Amino acid sequence: MHWIARVPWPLPALLAWGAAWLLFSGAQRVAPVGWALLLACALGVAASVLGSTWWRRLLIAAGFPLALWLTGAVAVSAWWWLAPLVLLLCVYPLNAWRDAPLFPTPHQALQGLAALAPLAPGARVLDAGCGLGDGLIALSRAYPQARIDGVEQSRLLRLACQLRCPWAKVRQGDMWGTGWDGYALVYLFQRPESMERALAKARADMAPGAWLASLEFAVPGVPPDGALRIGPERSVWLYRVAARDKAHAAPAELPDGTAAGSRGRRYFGR
Repeated sequence: MHWIARVPWPLPALLAWGAAWLLFSGAQRVAPVGWALLLACALGVAASVLGSTWWRRLLIAAGFPLALWLTGAVAVSAWWWLAPLVLLLCVYPLNAWRDAPLFPTPHQALQGLAALAPLAPGARVLDAGCGLGDGLIALSRAYPQARIDGVEQSRLLRLACQLRCPWAKVRQGDMWGTGWDGYALVYLFQRPESMERALAKARADMAPGAWLASLEFAVPGVPPDGALRIGPERSVWLYRVAARDKAHAAPAELPDGTAAGSRGRRYFGR
């Protein structure tokens, strides 16, 4: 489903708005107008994953209810207009808007990763920002003997991910505030501008010999320790934590300026 990232803007927004209007029009015939509004808004929020930036996600999610309100096409209780905001905040908590949009990892993207970054049986692997679980599925195929964990900021996405991947341990939380110590490999599919921060956190948290794996985006100015080519324009970039990195690593900062780990280490036990 990485084709989502290549859909030209504003086509995702136009498709989402059109689908929401069609659903609203049809739902009014069988349900009260308030419930029709809720269903159409839920569709818009779900379609917001097509947005590649936070403002595009906001436009996709808010386009239908905003147009409905401006046109005055229907009269509903003012409380119903809170539904789009509540739905949007359930899927995208405010402190998660700085991270990457919900782009799923292709399930076969990590095949061959174990040859470049071998792990012992039972090693612990983390998908940092696991979304709906596509990265967890890809990791389980690449490392069938590993113990797979995920962390996801959105409570709604975390619940959907856990239902989809019952064999993994998925926790709700901030990927930057969660300790990465204890993991042999941390995988992420983030923004390019997040990669320096991710490597700094890996060096501060993880043991020498552990791996940081990033789909598509490399750390600027840092030669990778390996790369898995998965297409003409895509790679999984690998960075291995060395002992010298631990000696010079600075604690990764949280959004409020405190060092990760100063609030107590948090990672997933089995």
